[in-house]
Amino acid sequence: MRLFVAVLPPEGALEELDAAVRGRLHGLPGTDELRWTERAGWHLTLAFLGEVPEELLPELTERLDRAARRHEPYGLGLAGGGRFGDRALWTGVARADMRRLAESAQAAARRAGVAVAAEHGFHPHLTLARQRNRGTVPLRPFADALGGFTGTPWTADGIALVRSHAPAPGVPGAQPRYELLRTSPLGR
Repeated sequence: MRLFVAVLPPEGALEELDAAVRGRLHGLPGTDELRWTERAGWHLTLAFLGEVPEELLPELTERLDRAARRHEPYGLGLAGGGRFGDRALWTGVARADMRRLAESAQAAARRAGVAVAAEHGFHPHLTLARQRNRGTVPLRPFADALGGFTGTPWTADGIALVRSHAPAPGVPGAQPRYELLRTSPLGR
């Protein structure tokens, strides 16, 4: 099964972000040429685990529980906009150093026997849109339009183990479906 570990923003934070995206971005030139992620799938990835054999799940969840207990709940908020070149558009986080939590989640997975996918440096973000195929829409105006966005702060109090189901093949616009398997509370 294809898995990742994430922090899931609360509904209020998602509503604010959704309103900002619709209000600031959906009228910009090129909007219809981008593949927008669905709000139901918005998350802040800590560790992408890839394909994990089901027999490793009990050890993985136990180790993620332990890792989560070593970190106290903390405040964060969704803020700003950015892009990875012209490939992906995202919003970031304010007031949080999520690196230690991400490192703990990755270490827990490795100790459980899961080969954690290599990252290009951890950068906490929530992906909003990607180019379709080999799209050519400049993403700078979209990132700039989100530059002043600051969501209401909230408390991250757990990490989620999430299963990713691939989108239906051959269905234009189909997106992955995410299934929450378990939440590990932060703190003792």
